[in-house]
Amino acid sequence: MKLLDINGRWKGWSIVNEREKLLETVRESEVEFIHLQFTDILGVMKNISITVDQLDKALNNEIMFDGSSIDGFVRIEESDMYLRPDLSTFVVLPWSSYPKEARLICDVFMADGTPFEGCPRNTLKKVLKEAYDMGYILNVGPECEFFLFHTNERGQPTIETHDDAGYFDLAPADLGGSARKEMTLVLKQMGFEIEASHHECAPGQHEIDFKYADALTTADNIMTFKMAVRIIAQRHGLHATFMPKPKFGLSGSGMHVNMSLQTLDGKNAFYDETDEMQLSKTAYHFLGGVMEHAKGFTAITNPTVNSYKRLTPGYEAPTIIAWSSGNRSPLIRVPSKREKSTRIELRSPDPSANPYIGLAAVLKSGLDGIKNNIEPPKPVNRNVYKMDESEMAERGIERLPANLYEAVQELLKDSVVQEALGRHALKKFIDAALYEWGEYSKYVSQWELDRYLRKF
Repeated sequence: MKLLDINGRWKGWSIVNEREKLLETVRESEVEFIHLQFTDILGVMKNISITVDQLDKALNNEIMFDGSSIDGFVRIEESDMYLRPDLSTFVVLPWSSYPKEARLICDVFMADGTPFEGCPRNTLKKVLKEAYDMGYILNVGPECEFFLFHTNERGQPTIETHDDAGYFDLAPADLGGSARKEMTLVLKQMGFEIEASHHECAPGQHEIDFKYADALTTADNIMTFKMAVRIIAQRHGLHATFMPKPKFGLSGSGMHVNMSLQTLDGKNAFYDETDEMQLSKTAYHFLGGVMEHAKGFTAITNPTVNSYKRLTPGYEAPTIIAWSSGNRSPLIRVPSKREKSTRIELRSPDPSANPYIGLAAVLKSGLDGIKNNIEPPKPVNRNVYKMDESEMAERGIERLPANLYEAVQELLKDSVVQEALGRHALKKFIDAALYEWGEYSKYVSQWELDRYLRKF
């Protein structure tokens, strides 16, 4: 029987074989430049480019950089850091013609050879190891929404939409269809299995769904997806943004996260045909843990001031902590498919989130539910937006944090989510969030000028 490693990949493929195959691919593809990519604590992709003659040095983990210049990394007196490429992430970039370019996603290590605890990819790996030791591998399928806007004569983004289309509309109403088509083709060339692409609810809003994978691969794919979408949009004279709520009065962009646990022998740990809903005890307890810690991880899955402009009543984005087998208003939905497809869908995250620490926080919450047999409340199978406060209080239903500051305060109360991030990443993340909240609180917006300038 084949076994999986902690990242959900088959064991038995040696690093020597991987390295030789990579070098052969580089030669055959005539690659001249390689981008060594990694992610900072805020979820922003960083990059160091090398020529192909430096590839051996990179594969020997000898590429060094100054970590003190990266958000959430280290102080200037301890700045030397090293990149360790994950060979499985190698891909030739389809939009490069000549000279050909490729990329490798890297983990960040300290000068003494230990994994850097502020590297988001290392953070996720740590929680994946905990899951693996419990006998599970996390599979994740994201649904990433984004807007396409016009650019001005200087190439700067505007908030003018490129169409007036709505959900599932076609050309000619959906003028972004050609850009989305090229995005889909490029992503396929990069190894993505695209399941669907379509226009979303708001004018200029789109979604491209790719097949689920183990959590680490999915986090890598989300970062790659955002990079590719932006680059292809630019080639069409458009600006792609994953900002959660770029325009007042329109639906915001979410990143629904479909999750299931897989046993080490390949079975779906969430499925139990004998249960009324065909969910296992593991599924219920995982669900219970996610709901228990939802307030605590919201700052991580919704990390910007703008995130909370999306999490408001009146749209499909969830605002209360409840679950359902069918309706889409609660925090968590359990889609109807069962057996291998049994999963839960967390609907609150948005695409501004760092996928590595976001998935780490959610997985840690679910594992806590399994360890402590946390039972979820009864499902809510009606529109939660039509419940009044007294009914919610009677049923013990709570709300998600209403803004970034509240979310940070909830994070500071949740030791389980804090443990997922680790001391270093937690401090840097909270410092950045509180700084953003402080800057936002001091800013005088156009809304305030329109409301108060003549009134007072």
